[in-house]
Amino acid sequence: MKLKLLTVLAVMGLLTTAKVNAQSLSKMNWFNEPEQWEIKDKNTFSFFVPAKTDYWRISHYGFTVDDAPFYYATYGGEFEAKVKITGNYVTTFDQMGIMLRIDEENWIKAGVEFVNGKQNVSAVVTHKTSDWSVVELEKAPPSIWMKAVRKLDAVEIFYSLDDKKYTMIRTCYFKDNCPVMVGLVGACPDGKGFNAVFENFKVTQTPDQRRLDWAKKQQN
Repeated sequence: MKLKLLTVLAVMGLLTTAKVNAQSLSKMNWFNEPEQWEIKDKNTFSFFVPAKTDYWRISHYGFTVDDAPFYYATYGGEFEAKVKITGNYVTTFDQMGIMLRIDEENWIKAGVEFVNGKQNVSAVVTHKTSDWSVVELEKAPPSIWMKAVRKLDAVEIFYSLDDKKYTMIRTCYFKDNCPVMVGLVGACPDGKGFNAVFENFKVTQTPDQRRLDWAKKQQN
């Protein structure tokens, strides 16, 4: 009984300690590497989003594109990803933010999308086909913070104008128990390209909820 209790306590101690990674920008990987990109310091990353690039699958428009820049690292389990984004948006559908990607048929992109002269908080969720959610911002903030939280088989998407108060805009299904590419994305479907700046990209790995529940049951 004593050994069992010690085992459970050890497991609980490991699970309740979140691991925070200020993701090393130099150790990330490119999918569709653009011509111009720069790591300015350990917390600041930028690239010029090339023209005529996007992520979308089939629905509404009838085409599939998978050719925009995505700079990522791979994570397993549950986590929170957060970043501050600043874009020189010019043309309708200019966009940048966070991307979570399992493969070409299962991915999420969330951030700012420029539509009809307005910044919108945007989320596209794709499971074989894509959908699109937007929230128009009354004023154009100089920057915005985006956060994506993976919990079991779902992802919660939040935005903030000050990195203090976060508002959730979407909860969606996302396959669990598999690795996920997590990183920074920009796209410019109709324009000539624009400059995108990302700051303080951070991934916090959180305890797996199923293991927490299992450990609690062992105490009974």
